[in-house]
Amino acid sequence: MDVFHTLLVDQPTTRTVQVIDMHTSGEPTRIVVKGYPKLEGETLLEMRRCAREKHDDIRQRLMFEPRGHSEMYGAVLVKETELTKRGEADIGVLFCHNGPDGYSTMCGHATIALGRFLVDTQDLEVFPNRNKLAHDNATGVTAIRLHAPCGVVHVSVYTQDNLGRTSDPTRPVRFLGVPSFVTARDIEVDIPPSQQWKRLRDHQCSRVKVDAIAYGGAFYALVSATELGFKDGLRRGDSNQTLAEFDEATATLKRILSERKELYAHPREPDLAFLYSVMVVEKTDQGETGLCFFADQQIDRSPTGSCVMARVAFAVDQGRLQIGGEGCEYESIVSVVNEGNGFHGTAVEQTSEGVIVKVQGRAFYTGASSFVVEQHDTMPNGFVVGLPS
Repeated sequence: MDVFHTLLVDQPTTRTVQVIDMHTSGEPTRIVVKGYPKLEGETLLEMRRCAREKHDDIRQRLMFEPRGHSEMYGAVLVKETELTKRGEADIGVLFCHNGPDGYSTMCGHATIALGRFLVDTQDLEVFPNRNKLAHDNATGVTAIRLHAPCGVVHVSVYTQDNLGRTSDPTRPVRFLGVPSFVTARDIEVDIPPSQQWKRLRDHQCSRVKVDAIAYGGAFYALVSATELGFKDGLRRGDSNQTLAEFDEATATLKRILSERKELYAHPREPDLAFLYSVMVVEKTDQGETGLCFFADQQIDRSPTGSCVMARVAFAVDQGRLQIGGEGCEYESIVSVVNEGNGFHGTAVEQTSEGVIVKVQGRAFYTGASSFVVEQHDTMPNGFVVGLPS
């Protein structure tokens, strides 16, 4: 038989799921386009709970090895939500990852990738409202209202044709996020002796000052590299700093901060009230570089679009950025050495709920796959590598 073409077609015994793979500044987004069941629930947050409780095997299958890897990230398209029914959104999305919780409330890098894909797809089974998207011939921009668990994200995609059917990969995708805000500043965190990492012990320090807890569709703890004891910032430097050391430091800090629930209370949705990530920041002449550990200590290869929203809100709070100003360049440890892959964040508007931030970046296609599970596969949902308990 022709194995390649056989596996592309859904077979009764293979539980086929079709995906499009993209990357944004190196960070993957696996977009599920076919093979995912219809979710139960009246709201997108209820559907998110349904995905977690009844269909998490699919997330595991796509995120875990051997089909995925420890740093994989995904997006499940939801054709109909409470907001698409009311005409307030064009399509919904659930973001997923490898962590124990499995699902994010917002993701900027995936939003940028989805912007291109949702313009490029002409499959109405995948995107029923595709032909209803607004296109501006004067600017060449197609607009998408993406319903994420945190709210509606307004995405703008430059196109190559007058009909707005093909995205332009040479130009950045932009999005306006949900209102972003700061919930705490200059938080003193005591690190017990038994939990102190080497760099902190070397400085004979037992306390870390976190710059802020800020929300950009998810809650982030913002802390400088030097405050964690890394004198060479976000580089290996003369002291031979390693990612494993940053991993230990941020995991410890997140564990301690997660117990202080008053720091990340959401004004409306209890489902959004949790600390998603620790972002280690280093200010540069051009802007900021960041190292983001999210979910179960995954490292974001991109500058983390939702955290750009949080960082811009914090910069406005401090007076470092102005509403309507030029904004700031944000890099990751990957994009900073790969020119042209950073994100740009701008404070567009101040509302009663927070700062509306515009984020822009570029995404590219890397492949298309049909993932299958053969009937007698003894590891149908994949695995995470670790020492047996």
